[in-house]
Amino acid sequence: MKRLLSLAVFGILALVLVSGAHAVVLEGVGHANIHNGNLEAARAEARKAAIRDLSLQYEARVSTHDTMKNGVITESRMDLASSARARNVRIIDEYQSGNLLRVIVRGDISESRSQCGAGNAGRLKKRVAVTGFPMLYPDQARVGRIDDAGEILPQQLQQRLVAQGGLQVFGATTSRMFTDLLNAPTVQQNDNRLSNVLELAREMGVQFVVTGVIRDLGVADPSAWGTSVLDRMQRGIGVVDQRRRFAADLIIFDGFSGAPVYRQRFATAAQWDAGPGSSAGFGSAGFQKTAYGQAVNGLIGEMAAAVTEALACQPFITRIARVDGHGVTLESGATAGLRPGDELKLYRSKRYLDAPEDSPELHDAEVTVTLDSVQPHFSRGTMPQLGGILNIQRDDIAIIW
Repeated sequence: MKRLLSLAVFGILALVLVSGAHAVVLEGVGHANIHNGNLEAARAEARKAAIRDLSLQYEARVSTHDTMKNGVITESRMDLASSARARNVRIIDEYQSGNLLRVIVRGDISESRSQCGAGNAGRLKKRVAVTGFPMLYPDQARVGRIDDAGEILPQQLQQRLVAQGGLQVFGATTSRMFTDLLNAPTVQQNDNRLSNVLELAREMGVQFVVTGVIRDLGVADPSAWGTSVLDRMQRGIGVVDQRRRFAADLIIFDGFSGAPVYRQRFATAAQWDAGPGSSAGFGSAGFQKTAYGQAVNGLIGEMAAAVTEALACQPFITRIARVDGHGVTLESGATAGLRPGDELKLYRSKRYLDAPEDSPELHDAEVTVTLDSVQPHFSRGTMPQLGGILNIQRDDIAIIW
């Protein structure tokens, strides 16, 4: 009788110094054979092997599957999948014995947030517009006079995204994407897309639109914020509930289809310990000094990290601005990270006459454009076939996966 044993063992292959996404310094060893005296090639190969050793030391998943027959293992398979990322890697020792080269490297290892393998698109900066975050209940902002939260929050989110450096970020914080805040981002269309997202993305030349709704700014006990002497006394001695809530939905829309690609609610609560008149605005110094302001500030940092992580797995897409024979001009250039020699796949954007408002369908043209000239905000390249033959034209798109 044949029995199948499936064992899943998850372990750490080195001493656990820290957990989570904190970086640790580790050393790894790699070996490579020297072929035809090419020491540099062997060193590069040994360095790669040493980096793999670093990653596996930090945190690896080992999964073994054994097949047994009559108590004897007849087949054994082991899979390794590391979720580590190495930075500041340097060779600290090198030893050669005959044709065998051994190197030891040291590097900062941390958990890799993205597991998508974004390929060549990972090095490019996608264009993103950040719009306003309207408040579902504006009256909640009266305490502390933080009625400017709908514009200040996205401005702070925009600043965080710019500081992270992985995206091209544009501000549209006075724009509102939703007319029905209670049910946002749901809209009265079958595919749940937003036509105003398409308009904004086309106008600003962005690939994604980041928007949201502030769901809650309320205080736990509204009666605790009276202006009488007794109310002030009770707040002073801490016998009333001074907590305040914050909740906001973050939504990312694709600028070419108008469809939502990411949604998450971020929420926190903390003491609203601002003195009378000390807070006048969501981003004021008085607001930032409160425990509530600090909690919200940390949450905005989490929102920025979530945007970066969500878009890391998306392909890089740009519009075609012009087609002239074999030549193609794209609406993205050096500021997005494009370089001469880059190859982008071309896709035709097709709409139907009986449904002009529907999202365009993309059809693979089965041709690539190779960039010859790259300017800051646009680039030019050539394709092997004539654009007229393939019907490639303006507003079609180019993609790097």
